[in-house]
Amino acid sequence: MERKLISSGSPYESIIGFSRAVRVGPFVAVGGTAPIGTDGKTVAPGDAGVQARRCLEIIREALEKAGATLSDVTRTRVLLKRIEDWQVVAQARAEVFRDIRPVDTVVQVTGFIDPDWLVEFEVDAVIADAKR
Repeated sequence: MERKLISSGSPYESIIGFSRAVRVGPFVAVGGTAPIGTDGKTVAPGDAGVQARRCLEIIREALEKAGATLSDVTRTRVLLKRIEDWQVVAQARAEVFRDIRPVDTVVQVTGFIDPDWLVEFEVDAVIADAKR
């Protein structure tokens, strides 16, 4: 099967040596996605809801580059720096996935590479329509 690497332009991709997403056959994995703006800086320091929406925007773009859509997502993982942010982040997630209803895991972590990041998302998807 062909392996397709998808970049989001994150400055960390070349430093760490990772892809935003990888597609193999109908499977797409999107790695830990941080709230990085198009300028390479952290979006909305201190606001986990806005950061979550930015993460999901980056994920949507990566999925589209891989030939997938948000409807193809089967699993999300939410990593929170502050567990008390779970409700505001869950609200942002629900705006995207309320009707799609992929499985989900929410965990608290001790920190991220950038101390201003409050949330990261990961998703897995399976492209149901093999023609895409």
